[in-house]
Amino acid sequence: MFMMLEISARTIFPHGTPHHTIPSHPQDSDCRKYFTCLGEFREPSLIIGVKQIAMFGKISFWRNCMLVDLLILSVLATRCLSDLTARTDIIFQNQSISDGQTLVSMGKEFVLGFFSPGASSNRYVGIWHNDVSERRAVWVANRNNPFQDTFGILKFDNNSNLIVLDGRGNSFTVAYGRGVQDVEAAILDNGNFVLRSIRNQAKIIWQSFDFPTDTWLPEMNIILGSKLTSWKSYDDPAVGDYSFGLDVTNALQLIILWKGNNYWTFGPWNATLKSLIPELKYIPVTPVSFQCGNLTCTYTSNPSDTMAKIVLDPNGSLNIAQFSPGTESWTLLWRQPASCEVSNLCGGFGICNNNMLTNDPMSSLCRCPKGFAQQDIITGNTWKGCTRQIQLQCNGDRFMNMSSMRLPDSRVKLSTMGENKCQLECMTNCSCTAYTYSVLDGCSLWYGNLTNMQDGYNGSGVGTLYLRVAASELESSNSSGHKLLWMAGVLPSVGFLIFCLILFIWIRRSKNKGKGKQDGHHSVMTSDAIKLWEENMLGEGGFGPVYKGHLPDGREIAVKRLAANSGQGLPEFKNEVLLIARLQHTNLVRLLGCCIEEEEMLLVYEYMPNKSLDFFLFEKSRRALLDWEMRMNIIEGVAQGLIYLHKHSRLRIIHRDLKASNILLDTDMNPKISDFGMARIFDPKGTQANTKRVVGTYGYMAPEYAMAGNFSTKSDVFSYGVLLLEIISGMKNAGSRRHGNSVSLLGYAWELWNEGRCHELIDKPLHGRCPENVALRCIHVSLLCVQEQAADRPSMTEVISMITNGSAILPDPKQPGFLSMLVPNETDIAEETCSLNGLSVTILDGR
Repeated sequence: MFMMLEISARTIFPHGTPHHTIPSHPQDSDCRKYFTCLGEFREPSLIIGVKQIAMFGKISFWRNCMLVDLLILSVLATRCLSDLTARTDIIFQNQSISDGQTLVSMGKEFVLGFFSPGASSNRYVGIWHNDVSERRAVWVANRNNPFQDTFGILKFDNNSNLIVLDGRGNSFTVAYGRGVQDVEAAILDNGNFVLRSIRNQAKIIWQSFDFPTDTWLPEMNIILGSKLTSWKSYDDPAVGDYSFGLDVTNALQLIILWKGNNYWTFGPWNATLKSLIPELKYIPVTPVSFQCGNLTCTYTSNPSDTMAKIVLDPNGSLNIAQFSPGTESWTLLWRQPASCEVSNLCGGFGICNNNMLTNDPMSSLCRCPKGFAQQDIITGNTWKGCTRQIQLQCNGDRFMNMSSMRLPDSRVKLSTMGENKCQLECMTNCSCTAYTYSVLDGCSLWYGNLTNMQDGYNGSGVGTLYLRVAASELESSNSSGHKLLWMAGVLPSVGFLIFCLILFIWIRRSKNKGKGKQDGHHSVMTSDAIKLWEENMLGEGGFGPVYKGHLPDGREIAVKRLAANSGQGLPEFKNEVLLIARLQHTNLVRLLGCCIEEEEMLLVYEYMPNKSLDFFLFEKSRRALLDWEMRMNIIEGVAQGLIYLHKHSRLRIIHRDLKASNILLDTDMNPKISDFGMARIFDPKGTQANTKRVVGTYGYMAPEYAMAGNFSTKSDVFSYGVLLLEIISGMKNAGSRRHGNSVSLLGYAWELWNEGRCHELIDKPLHGRCPENVALRCIHVSLLCVQEQAADRPSMTEVISMITNGSAILPDPKQPGFLSMLVPNETDIAEETCSLNGLSVTILDGR
């Protein structure tokens, strides 16, 4: 009877009767519940067939539905359970999927589930290709709202909206069902995730193709108003700086924007793919076929059974890739912009070179001219350009020859003068930064930053550029050339040369006894060559007094002189000269020269007109001059300088005496780390070193260093954490002043942290003038830096990422190392004196 009833229903009404033919009856809603599959009305045709059979057998269905309910339930349960177990691509309204479960499209092409990108531990809901070893999401639901646990659930709410819940009860709406009751969510074989009507699956209520992230899949329409947006980084799918979409300003074209500004364009669409992407003409089979028109563009993969995708990378490049089943990896077929055609790609004074491009999507096309350094070595953001290592002096500057260069933008042409007059015109104008001369184009001058330079260029607008640089930048290369010529001339007379050298040395020693001698590789200066005035003493540190002076060529300098009563001597002097001579970074003070004359030892630095950070930070009236933008610039600049020392310099260096008085400020209040007398070179493969001679300043030293002499890069991180807290609060960590119930600023910060009152640490001049959430994040980061155990502290690279990435989740800090058991030595008193260079060195005895 059971089988006969099922067969009859399918035979008589194989497609069901129209919905409007179901007779109405008061008990219809009561009986319909027997035909409900997991809360959804799934088989209207079968229900109608059963009703008709019941009437055909002269059974009053409406009055006797209870007599057949068990039989009907058996039929429907068998049918429904069979459907549910077979369908892994659909979520019904009373179903959910948890973290660890997935939906797989019918053809097993795409998967939807929870994932963590790259090295991130954040959890997201996304879509990725199935059976591809590299799990790279093509769509992310909660890209700006990640979850921090693995208890996420994807489900429908009471309004038919699809939401994600985490273990803490936080929710995020993935898709809006618009109040439609009979709705289901499905992942399709083209990668589209849809909300659709159960009764009419062609009725799409919502689809992920209308809300793309960074990936354009075949069959997805890019319409006017919709766009791809890059990830923030390869580990963070949050909205980045680049977007890609349609532009109809002049003609229909595909365009990439950077922060809303034009970055790169395909050019106008003319219905020919190979004219749109000329590089594809070298590929026998075009991998994708575009169709554009009526303010929309789409494409299909070719052949149709191959997987293709177009991805906008975090660095702004648009990639066309095709999956290779043989290698089970994605093959990059085309990438743009991957050339120096991008406007201002390398920033001011940056030089672009297409030959530097590699297959690494993060590789840089940019370099800096000699005498310049990249402004942002942390994130590799080439848009910030390059900055001079030695500032121009106007009088006495030189010009560096740069041949075969695509000339910069914004030139001023003076075509009527000759080459010598052209050079003189630029030399006598201190604002002129470069010039070029050719017989055809005459003289051209540039003022301010130079942009869009490119070397190895073969197109039009190429020439020899003469870039203005400080004279000292060319001295080393010129002297090397002269030495080679000199050696070539004397090689035939080696014996005579030895005799002359011995005679010359004997004469020099006789005539110039007591005069300066060269130590190291820096310029040698006698004390007579430097004009010093006692009344121009800038301050005094542990090493000795610091004077303001000037060189014979007129340059202002700061001269540090070893005091007779100083605890320092020749080892510290040599250490600073040898270390800083090999370091070049915009956030490190530059050593111009040194002098040893009998017992006199001098170090000559570039002059910093705004003195040191402690001059402003620890004096009430001057502290108000440090606005939020200046403080953040100092915070980031010092961090970049430390990252250079720890990671990017030729030598791996630990500073060991980082403090406010050792942060100098130039004309534009840019920070420069100074005083390398106590710095140490360390083995990059080692984790820490040990010393019996503990040096540094009370209040800034890490506990493991002060107590046991163990130091590492994490020692500098501790000092940076103290400095960061001082910059935000305007208070000094070490001193006689009490902070709340604590004798140190670290203890006070820890006290406020535990009480949830960290906002009270923010310096009063900043109240209402800074983003409080960023200031609180800086305080949080500072507490992570000063944790008692070195292993718990982040690296400087992680520190700068925590400060600049507002969406990063920070761990809770552990108790700081207070160093309450230490007392300052007498040499620490010198720290209280504020000096321009802040080059004091404090020595503490290990306890």
